[in-house]
Amino acid sequence: MARLILFNKPYEVLSQFTDAKSPSPRATLSDFIDVPGVYPAGRLDRDSEGLLLLTDDGGLQARIADPKFKLPKTYLVQVEGEPDEAALAALRKGVTLKDGMTRPAEVRRIDAPELWPRNPPVRFRKSVPDCWIELTIREGRNRQVRRMTAAVGHPTLRLVRWRIGSWTLDGMAPGTWQERAVTGRLP
Repeated sequence: MARLILFNKPYEVLSQFTDAKSPSPRATLSDFIDVPGVYPAGRLDRDSEGLLLLTDDGGLQARIADPKFKLPKTYLVQVEGEPDEAALAALRKGVTLKDGMTRPAEVRRIDAPELWPRNPPVRFRKSVPDCWIELTIREGRNRQVRRMTAAVGHPTLRLVRWRIGSWTLDGMAPGTWQERAVTGRLP
């Protein structure tokens, strides 16, 4: 049976187990997870937080990470400014990035979620409002959510991946992980 680990990746932690090429040590998965033989199913940038799945099953890893399976990934995104309906509609339709058009996303404005404090905190500016959106995509290009929000004029300030399929961070503190049973079908 495949192993599946849900990990709440803290801010500034690399989505890999080693960082041998860096002149100064950076936090990696090995600082939090001591389970042999598991590897990340996808990536989460160092400056992003939230759900990262790890498994010892290559087939499961591909079904989670490969965009052809269209597994939804939901993000809680704090953006600069307050997106109007036109900006949200553009995200729903798909936006043009340097590497092509994105697939349509599901997006809605939300109240500020009750999340753990980020260290360091997001820079607060009195003159520039911010708000939160919930954004669900079914692909996974490099820094895609950040590039999408910037393309509609609202740069990302904080990015937390909350859900992949039906797996969620609910009740998990940053830096903690849980093992889950895997059945034949993805949630």
